[in-house]
Amino acid sequence: MHRRILTGLTLMLAGTVNATEVTGGLIGNPQTQTERWLQWQTEGSAASTQVQSATPAERERSMQRLLDSFNHPIPEYFGEKDGGSFER
Repeated sequence: MHRRILTGLTLMLAGTVNATEVTGGLIGNPQTQTERWLQWQTEGSAASTQVQSATPAERERSMQRLLDSFNHPIPEYFGEKDGGSFER
């Protein structure tokens, strides 16, 4: 378990270092980083080796949560006093 976490962190850090250029203390172009991550996604080179799947019970509960979400209408607008508080 710890080995997988360390491997993932190593891959992430190695990709970040390779995808960025440090100039004047600032990290390089964020667009370049995004393009690198998208490239890794399409290549599958940073994908997990462990297959992740849900059990039939998990899939059923997930679908039921989705269906239940339609029982609550979306209000036309949210008033300031309708929920929570915050400082201005």
